[in-house]
Amino acid sequence: MDVELKSAPRSFQNQMTSKMRTYRKVLTDLQREARNTNGGFTAGDSRRDFYTVENEHRATLNPQRSLLLQGHESLNRTTDSIARSHRMAAETDAIGQNIVEELGGQREQLERTKDRLINTGENLSRSRKILRSMSRKIVTNKLLLSVIIILELAILGGVVYYKFFRSK
Repeated sequence: MDVELKSAPRSFQNQMTSKMRTYRKVLTDLQREARNTNGGFTAGDSRRDFYTVENEHRATLNPQRSLLLQGHESLNRTTDSIARSHRMAAETDAIGQNIVEELGGQREQLERTKDRLINTGENLSRSRKILRSMSRKIVTNKLLLSVIIILELAILGGVVYYKFFRSK
C-alpha cells in the first residue's frame, strides 16, 4: 500500500497518508488492547474454561483482521477513485488541448478575415476615387460635347445665314 501511495499524485498523497496513519494507529491500539486484555477472567473463574488459548487468539485476531480488511478495502476503493480521477484528468486535458487547437485555428481564420476586410476597405477607397474621377471626366466630357454642339450649331447657323441671307 505504501508503494501505491508513493506513486499517487501529490494532491492525493497527503490525504491518503493521513488515512494510513489513522488506520495504523487504530490497528496498533487494537493490538495493544488485545495484548493487555485477558477478558476479565481470573485463574479460578469457571467461564475461563470455555476459552482455550487458541480461541482467545482467534477472538482478538478477528476484529483486527476485519479492521485490517476494511482498511485494505478502503485503500482499494481510494486507489480506484484515484485511477478514475487520473483518467478524467487525462480526458479533460485532451479535451482542453483540442479546444486550444480549435481556438488557434479560429484565431488564424479571424486574422485572415480581418486582413481581407482591411484589403477590401482599401480597395473600396481606391474604387471611390476612381469613380469620382470618372464622374468628373464624364461631366467634363458632357460640357465639352455641349460646347462643341453649340459651336457647330452656331457655325451652321452662320453658314445658313451667310448662304441665304447674305448673298442676296
